[in-house]
Amino acid sequence: MIARVAALPREIRQYLLVTGNYWAFTLTDGALRMLVVLYFHSLGYSALEVALLFLFYEFFGVVTNLVGGWLGARLGLNRTMNLGLGLQVVALGMLLVPVAWLSVPWVMAAQALSGIAKDLNKMSAKSAIKTLVPAGDAGHRSLYRWVALLTGSKNALKGVGFFLGGLLLTLIGFQGAILAMAVMLAGVLTLSLMRLDGDLGRAKVKPKFREMLSKSRAINILSAARMCLFGARDVWFVVALPVFLATQFGWDSWRVGGFLALWVIGYGAVQAVAPRITGHTAGRGAAIAWAAALAALPALIALFLEASPHLVLLGGLLLFGAIFAVNSSLHSFLIVRMARSDGVSLDVGFYYMANAMGRLIGTLLSGWLYLAGGLTATLWVSSALLAATVLISLALPREA
Repeated sequence: MIARVAALPREIRQYLLVTGNYWAFTLTDGALRMLVVLYFHSLGYSALEVALLFLFYEFFGVVTNLVGGWLGARLGLNRTMNLGLGLQVVALGMLLVPVAWLSVPWVMAAQALSGIAKDLNKMSAKSAIKTLVPAGDAGHRSLYRWVALLTGSKNALKGVGFFLGGLLLTLIGFQGAILAMAVMLAGVLTLSLMRLDGDLGRAKVKPKFREMLSKSRAINILSAARMCLFGARDVWFVVALPVFLATQFGWDSWRVGGFLALWVIGYGAVQAVAPRITGHTAGRGAAIAWAAALAALPALIALFLEASPHLVLLGGLLLFGAIFAVNSSLHSFLIVRMARSDGVSLDVGFYYMANAMGRLIGTLLSGWLYLAGGLTATLWVSSALLAATVLISLALPREA
């Protein structure tokens, strides 16, 4: 097996390393998210308090993508990716303190480090794809397939992470789960330091700090649409949904983690095959059409939720996940295609800064709206944000 890998072209070997790093990180990220939500809810934290635990995670994701894109262009994507892996190990280590020390500020600080780590790793992986795909294929079907495969497989692994988080919490407890993940990720970091190319993604001309903000109108519009798109998902998915399943359906941590894991795995599988679903239509028109197809769905779930909660919510979740997955893959492809070739991480970092801003807004609203109006309130706001995504996408250039 090792000999076969060594015989592959350099670009393929680097792609496999980048993807492997991203997979390993995503597994711990998904498990940690589920562990924190379920463990602290079991300790008596309200939905809003649980949401606040992720405040710095999402906030520093905004900052990290902006600054990380600049660092990736100057220092190389290998360094930003490895830095992300190292910071995640430190963040996990912070949660190994005695339970009495796990105060809200301490956990928020650990989540802040985890947020920085996640977005350094994600930005590096997404940016690296453009540098590894042959130039003649960039912007066409080959690039779309590579981006969809990376994004889809990542989210499938995040779903496995949700399942793993619920399972480990049941079997070995919170701290045992954290320790196991920290040891595994430290091993991945060691391999990455030894094998990843030193000049991956480094710009030929060192960008200045003021160049972090995108000068491209098309990328600014796409970024705004991405912010609303992911705010629409997280406003009901991050906090409101797991708490609803635990309190209203009476599910234990094993069932909540398992169901959400299967949902995200399916979501990732659809992302990976999105090029087959959309065919050659992967530009502006497809982005608008698929966002419009999604916009009314949360409102419909809200309208019929009381009539048949299990059927409407669970069935609606499956449909939402499938359509959202296609939207996400289309957006991920468009940003990589539209990004500049030299210093690609600058544009990708700016775009994922907007993505992180959407998650931040969605996470905060998820806890607050759930307390104020239950799951139904979060669903109505989700539809409103999706409608905004459609309207913003109309401003994309026709050649996008």
